[in-house]
Amino acid sequence: MAYALSLQQPWAELVVSGKKTIETRKWDTKFRGEFYIHASKKINLQACKELGIDSKKLVTGCLIGKANLIETKKYLTNEEWQKDSEKHFAGWWTLDRTMYGFILKKIERIKPVQMKGQLNFFKIDDQVKIK
Repeated sequence: MAYALSLQQPWAELVVSGKKTIETRKWDTKFRGEFYIHASKKINLQACKELGIDSKKLVTGCLIGKANLIETKKYLTNEEWQKDSEKHFAGWWTLDRTMYGFILKKIERIKPVQMKGQLNFFKIDDQVKIK
C-alpha cells in the first residue's frame, strides 16, 4: 500500500527539486518510509514571490515526486528552528507552537499523476498508475 502527503506549492516543488529536505508540520507522526509528494491545488503566491518562483509553472493537484521519511525532529527553540531554515524554508516560528520537522531522504521527481489530495498521510488507491 502506498501513501502520499499533500504539500502546498511552492513547497512541493522545493521538496521534489531536492532543495527542501525537511517538511514542517504542527503534528508529529510515527510514519516512516517511502511516500509520494502530492502538490495540492493551493499555491502560496506570497512564498512564490519571496522565493523567486514562477507560480504559473507549478504543477498542482498531482503526485509529483516521492521521498523517504527517515525521522522526525521536534523543534523546542527558535535557535533550533533557525539552524535548519535552509532545509525547511519556513521562516516563522513562535514559542506558543510546537513544530515538527519530517527529515526526508531519497527524494525524486516523478511524472505528474493527477489526483485529489487529503489531509495527513493518506493511502493511494492501487488503481492509480504511477510511472
